[in-house]
Amino acid sequence: MKEEQKNLIIFGVLAAFILFAWTPIMHYFMPPATNPAPVVEQGEIVTPAQDQADPAADTATAIRDRTIVLGETPRVRIDTPSLSGSINLKGARIDDLVLKEYKETVEKDSPPIRLLSPSGTEGAYFAGFGWRGTGVTAPAADTLWQASGDLLAPGKPVTLTATNGSQRYRIDLSVDQDYMFTVRQTVQNAGGTPIAVKPFGYVSRRGKSTDQDLWVAHVGPIAVADAVADYVDYKTIEKEPSTYDTTGGWAGFSDHYWQTALVPDQGVPVSLKLRSGGNDQYQADYEARDAVQVAPGEQVVQTSRFFAGAKETRLIDSYEENLKIVEFDKMIDWGWFGIVEKPIFYYLDWLFRMVSNFGVAIILLTITIRLLLFPIAHKQFQSMASMRAVQPKMKALQERYKEDKPKLQQEMMKLYKEEKVNPLAGCLPMFLQIPIMFALYKVLILTIEMRHQPFILWIRDLSAPDPLTPMNLFGLIAWDPPGFLHIGVVPILLGVSMFFQIRLNPAPMDDMQKQIFSIMPWVLMFMMAPFAVGLQIYWITSNLLTIAQQTWLYSRHPQLKTKPAG
Repeated sequence: MKEEQKNLIIFGVLAAFILFAWTPIMHYFMPPATNPAPVVEQGEIVTPAQDQADPAADTATAIRDRTIVLGETPRVRIDTPSLSGSINLKGARIDDLVLKEYKETVEKDSPPIRLLSPSGTEGAYFAGFGWRGTGVTAPAADTLWQASGDLLAPGKPVTLTATNGSQRYRIDLSVDQDYMFTVRQTVQNAGGTPIAVKPFGYVSRRGKSTDQDLWVAHVGPIAVADAVADYVDYKTIEKEPSTYDTTGGWAGFSDHYWQTALVPDQGVPVSLKLRSGGNDQYQADYEARDAVQVAPGEQVVQTSRFFAGAKETRLIDSYEENLKIVEFDKMIDWGWFGIVEKPIFYYLDWLFRMVSNFGVAIILLTITIRLLLFPIAHKQFQSMASMRAVQPKMKALQERYKEDKPKLQQEMMKLYKEEKVNPLAGCLPMFLQIPIMFALYKVLILTIEMRHQPFILWIRDLSAPDPLTPMNLFGLIAWDPPGFLHIGVVPILLGVSMFFQIRLNPAPMDDMQKQIFSIMPWVLMFMMAPFAVGLQIYWITSNLLTIAQQTWLYSRHPQLKTKPAG
């Protein structure tokens, strides 16, 4: 009895530790869902300090109203089904961009996500393209470019031109229906001597992302070189630049759901850099490794791309396939488990397109998974039945060889072989469920497709925790319960479903196991409360299907509900 009391005390301490320490630990390793709307006004100003002749240099020191700043320079308007904004003709910067299809919150009057902002404004974040070389006078940050039109739209490209000294510079800009800009850079040598030029591109920002960089979802600088993605921490490039020499690749900045990416010509050797200029300023850029010689009267052309938008899985994959961008899908941090996560995402997304409700799609996904695992579950029950049948013989062996552990193990293995019993067979469904659960968790956390997706009634965002809790009388009391006390209705339903599922199993013979199983549903209820409602819906549905499955299987194997003889 004393030993049982000791075990119960140990279990109580562990349970209390899980309840109180679970949230901070899992916030790091498996972050809970964001609250109803991550606001994405990233950073502040932008760009590492560089030479003043460099158009990437940002000398703004004061933060001013965005409307005033936008009105100070001539601009070319950007208007696509997905984007709106403008190009700054002073310096030829793409520095004003709003994502039309995404809002900051689930509220109807919420403003759209602003991704790029000009220098001197809050959240300044911009991109540009230029040249460096020998014998050239490249356009500077204050160069005023001439535009061929006042609107950049799909099917309506715009050409920017500038002349410095005896060189003529041209940037042909086009944009698709989504988030990809094509940038065709041309230098014409109108002088009498040869020149050597290197095209470059940059994307700059001041301030780190307001999204948190965590183990399962990278937020921060990223570069792909030699077909390998390097997810870099801001602190790393504050110490020293990260430099990559590659042919094929790209670099940029990742937020949780948004991305900017510079994509140089995939066939040209380039140097990619991720760097910091101090004062909370960061830049990703590329430069051709080899200068191109341009004879008098000749010109050189190079085409690159710039992505600025939402990390939509299907779209990103299509860019990688159609534009041949090396490892472009790595902007979504699938990790080494992507081989399971991506198929789950594509099937879930297909279900969503069929039923137009992401919550229903999750339920259908759960049903599919359980149907696929049903044959294994059936074998598990058969194994359990066999194990239960040989329990009297196992107990006899334990009594006979209780002082000789090696002999006991030998006799047990002999018994398993004679009775054709595999003691590990019952664990297989559980082991298969673990990677599926983790893969689904990452899909729901990483992919923007579930962001702000409603389900039913009060559930307006499946990627966020359940906002409705009885702890404040379902919102009647003006109080937001802190931390683990915020137990939503859906987590409570999860605990209840787990309770009935466990009750359906035969009661363990060991009193300690009984205590553990009795408290487990309510521990899990607290543990799962901060997670996305979508993941909780998956688990509840899985529990209900398990109850139905076990009811049927117990009807086929009634011996599992009876106490073994002996």
